[in-house]
Parts: sequence; structure tokens; C-alpha cells
Amino acid sequence: MTKNNIKTLSLLAFEAQKNSHSPYSNFKVGAALITPTGDVFSGCNVESAAFPLGQCAEATAIGNMVSNGHKRISHIVIASPNEDFCFPCGGCRQKIAEFAPDETQVTMVTQSGEIHETTIGELLPNAFRAHDLEK
Repeated sequence: MTKNNIKTLSLLAFEAQKNSHSPYSNFKVGAALITPTGDVFSGCNVESAAFPLGQCAEATAIGNMVSNGHKRISHIVIASPNEDFCFPCGGCRQKIAEFAPDETQVTMVTQSGEIHETTIGELLPNAFRAHDLEK
């Protein structure tokens, strides 16, 4: 992934973050991902008054990707609402792993542009995947 691609995905994640529906936590998160074909999808977190029904930004971006006929993530960027890196929650790590091999890049970016890069394999070692259902 080139620096230009990370910058583009970061800008799209921050743009999606602006649309966050987070009236309860005021913790606005955005995410953007790119597929192997170069298609890009973004999303923001969506909270609900029934707290467990909320949806993370990563899940929204993945849902947008899937609803447009794609099933593979090449890279995902997560935009933090502050100066701390916003790592994906456990559920989102599993959702990312559903559509990405271990070496898929996951980048967290802060409001000031600080970047932390890792992979989904590092974030979720020994992920449960579709092939595990066959065992």
C-alpha cells in the first residue's frame, strides 16, 4: 500500500467520520477500505439508544463493500476521533478477518495524522474463519 493510498483512505475515513451518529458517546469513528480491484468503501459508527444495537465504522464500511458485491479487503484505515489510536474492537477484528487474510494491512490514524500500521493477523491471531467450519 502506497503512502498516497493510505492518505486517500485516511481522508475518506475522516470524511465518513463526520457523518457518525454517536449522540451517546460522542466518540466519532470513520473507516475506509480498499478491495483488490481498487474499489473503495467507507463507513462511520452508528449508535442506538438500545446500546448493544450500535454498529462500528469498520462494520459499516464492510457492509457497504459486501452490499456492492465485493468480498475481499486489501487494506483498511480507521480514523480516531482524538489523538489516541482507535484499534478495532474484537467484533470488528473478526469481521475484518472474514474478508481478509492475515497479512492484510490495518492502519489507525489520529486526528493529527499520526499513523500506526499492523495486520489483521497481528490483531487477531488464530482467527476463526470459514475453513474452520469444515473441521
